[in-house]
Amino acid sequence: MRIGLLGTGPWARVAHAPALSGHPDVDFAGVWGRRPEAAGELAAVHGTRAYDDVDALLADVDAVAVALPPAVQAGLAVRAARAGCHLLLDKPLAPTVEEGLAVAEAAEEAQVASVVFFTTRFQPEAEAWITEQARRGGWFTGRVHWLGAVFGDAGSPYAASPWRREKGALWDVGPHALSVLLPVLGEPRRVTAAAYGPGDTVHLVLDHTGGASSSLTLSLTAPPAAAGAGVELRGDAGVTVLPESSEGVVPVLVRAVDALLTAARTGVPHACDAGFALRVTRVLATAEASLRGGGRPS
Repeated sequence: MRIGLLGTGPWARVAHAPALSGHPDVDFAGVWGRRPEAAGELAAVHGTRAYDDVDALLADVDAVAVALPPAVQAGLAVRAARAGCHLLLDKPLAPTVEEGLAVAEAAEEAQVASVVFFTTRFQPEAEAWITEQARRGGWFTGRVHWLGAVFGDAGSPYAASPWRREKGALWDVGPHALSVLLPVLGEPRRVTAAAYGPGDTVHLVLDHTGGASSSLTLSLTAPPAAAGAGVELRGDAGVTVLPESSEGVVPVLVRAVDALLTAARTGVPHACDAGFALRVTRVLATAEASLRGGGRPS
């Protein structure tokens, strides 16, 4: 499969480009970016072509990987799907439900495969745990903390990200937490966003169709020493926690590429396709509206 990369920022450099250039079943065909000089530099590092025109890249490839802010990703994903390209997208799918729906509908209408890179879902231990807990059922409650130090670590390459500054932890790490909870506990019937603070930290409570409730604490403002993620479930089977993974992002992203190749070859949608990502987006938008209604401290 010939695949192109849209985006040249830190995530494209440390994750997407190495994963694509090192994948044995992928022809890393080119890079397009909003800054042509950055596209040229990244393409040179990986021995591929830099494109000045995104439509020229779309015409030359079978698929695209997108490493761009969600608002930019959404429009380009629609454009790529209509050009017949399979989609390897990042989370969140889009900044609004309407834009996310446009992506999902474009992929369905064009009959192209889509995979959204919810990192945890492509870690083998975590995915096996999620599958087992969904099979087991009988869960009473779930508790999640997903605490990043992006805004508390001066060395983070993502600290100045405009979309993260605007949307905060809810939209950045919230998708990771929801990608674990929804397959196990079911869709939320009610979403309550309890409070802001400190910083961009948010606290959510979900009432799930499976009968369980869950609470989530999400932040990009945690002190580095306090950063980390954890998921705990309690129910008829007792207590279980999401296993940790020490694997780097590149091999995990390689598995997402594998998933896209399989979905494109078989026509069977992946569990983390644009449709699933749209469901996550709906939860995020509901939580954001709840928080907005409660007012954000100045």
